[in-house]
Amino acid sequence: MHRRTVLKGLAALLSGARGFAQTAPNPANPAFHKLAATYSAQNRGISLLVMLDGQIVFEDYPGTGSPTRAHELASGTKSFCGVMAVAAAQDGLLSLDEPLAQTLTEWQGDPLRSQITLSQLLHLTSGIPGGTLARPPTYLTAIKTPAEAPPDTRFSYGPIPFQIFGELMRRKLKGDPLQYLQRRLFEPIGLEYAFWRRGPDGNPHLPSGAFLTARNWARFGELVRNEGVWQGRRVVDAALLEKCFEPSRVNPIYGLTWWLGRPISPAERAAIGRLGQGIDTLAGSPDLPDDLAVAAGAGDQRLYISRKLRLVVVRQAEGVLERLAGRRTNFSDATFLRLLLTGQP
Repeated sequence: MHRRTVLKGLAALLSGARGFAQTAPNPANPAFHKLAATYSAQNRGISLLVMLDGQIVFEDYPGTGSPTRAHELASGTKSFCGVMAVAAAQDGLLSLDEPLAQTLTEWQGDPLRSQITLSQLLHLTSGIPGGTLARPPTYLTAIKTPAEAPPDTRFSYGPIPFQIFGELMRRKLKGDPLQYLQRRLFEPIGLEYAFWRRGPDGNPHLPSGAFLTARNWARFGELVRNEGVWQGRRVVDAALLEKCFEPSRVNPIYGLTWWLGRPISPAERAAIGRLGQGIDTLAGSPDLPDDLAVAAGAGDQRLYISRKLRLVVVRQAEGVLERLAGRRTNFSDATFLRLLLTGQP
């Protein structure tokens, strides 16, 4: 499957010609929530949760949805990796700027892979290809993937870099990366995942393995929105967490495993256009919250975060397999957010 399929769903969100200019965003308006919920349900939505200042102010579970039903996040899983990486840096397990070859010793003699840092790997600018979406290789197969370009010259979206990160963490920990993620991030905030896919090697799929309820995914979003603090307790260092939302030079709308709805300059827009992967329209719009961060998965699974609006939104939908097969719904992130924040279609 071509990677354009999973990226196109964000295009309207981050570059729509229509925006929020006529009405100031009001994320607390219950009438707007209902309009967004109706639109989501019409496009196979099964859950919508709106959280303001850490409090759930709206929930809707149409069709087969339920507050207790865990749903596949697909590539929404990827954004756990960025936060896990900065937590590991806080714990002294690694540095975002360290060459991966220090741990992945097989890479030490390779002229390209020996240069790759963890930051480049998780910004997807390492030069290693992303691979086929929804088909994560085993960890050991992933680390055998040759680089196709020097670091910081190409953006390539897909599962391989996240499986490489899994092997890096496995060696650093001498154990299971998912157990570290659960102990380090999930347990402190009371997050429970219902299921997590593993590969034939027994290792957790880090690009697309998680199944969560909307409420549990929102807990993770609130930790991020609140700069690493959960109910008064510091879980993740704020300065390190901010690294997740710093774009690379190659792709100014992708951070450390998070899509960014930030304003961009003409030069940055040109850089995005040169990527040639169907994301030329994924450009920040001044009409959107300029601190918007998005964890996004196939089938229009979404976790939206805006610190300025004090907002966390979870939207889940049926149709992951159909989306991975290239079949799309009419769901538009831009329309959804306009309805949610302004009541305007």
